[in-house]
Parts: sequence; structure tokens; C-alpha cells
Amino acid sequence: MKQWTKEIEIDAPIEQVWSFFDGPLENMQKIMPQVIENKAITIVDGMVGSVYLQKYKEGKRVMEYQVETLEYSDSPNEKKLKIGFTLANMFDITARYELVKLNDDKTSLTYTATNRPLKWFVKLFLLFSTDKVVVEFLQRVKKVAETEK
Repeated sequence: MKQWTKEIEIDAPIEQVWSFFDGPLENMQKIMPQVIENKAITIVDGMVGSVYLQKYKEGKRVMEYQVETLEYSDSPNEKKLKIGFTLANMFDITARYELVKLNDDKTSLTYTATNRPLKWFVKLFLLFSTDKVVVEFLQRVKKVAETEK
């Protein structure tokens, strides 16, 4: 299994940054433009265990995943969301977003992604994987959040 963790400071209030992760599809698409649908299948009290059907467009191809909420907390000074899904029956993926209020106009975002191969032959692909996608994602969130102030 591979894991990447990166942190970034964003010059925007915590609630504004959180709205991209725990808000309507239109907000999510600002930081994840490939997500074209995010439909609730099962919503559980407390959110942990909730399942969504997510459609993701890569080029001309549309893929569907069941995304499960594995961790969720929403307090004024700290917010967490961890989701998990299986990618093409090849990888178990998790993404964890942790937001911490630094002050009224500054938020720390820590993003942790894990990638566990489900088939022996795809383990080779992980040898060449880097944190580039994680870094680019954090930079996109920062840019979007800071321009929407």
C-alpha cells in the first residue's frame, strides 16, 4: 500500500473551504471537475457509513463508483472527511481531508491518500507513483478557495 500526506495553508475561512468537500455537487466540482454526479444511496446519522454513487469522467469515459464515508466530523474549529472506494477492481483508494481553523481567515488542510492494489500485477504500478496528484489537488483547493473570498 502507498500513502501520501501533504498539508497546505489556505487564506480562507474554514467553512468556505469545507463547503467544497461537504457541500453541493457544484462546489465539489470546483475542486474536482471530473466528478459529474454525486448521488446519495444511503445516508446514515453521523454520516459514517453513508454511501454515494459517484460518476467520474476521464476523457470520454465515465466511470461509476460507490463511495463510502469512513470518517466524518464537523465542528467549528476542526473538520474531517475520509472516503473510500474501489477503482476499476484494481485498487482500494481512500482520501482523508482534515481542516483546522488557524484563525478567522486562515485554514490548514491536510490531505492523505492511500492506494492499496487488489491484484498482484498492479503492485508494480505503485513503484512508480509519486505525490504529484496530491500536491496538485491541494494547490487547486487553495487557488479556488482563495479566489472565492
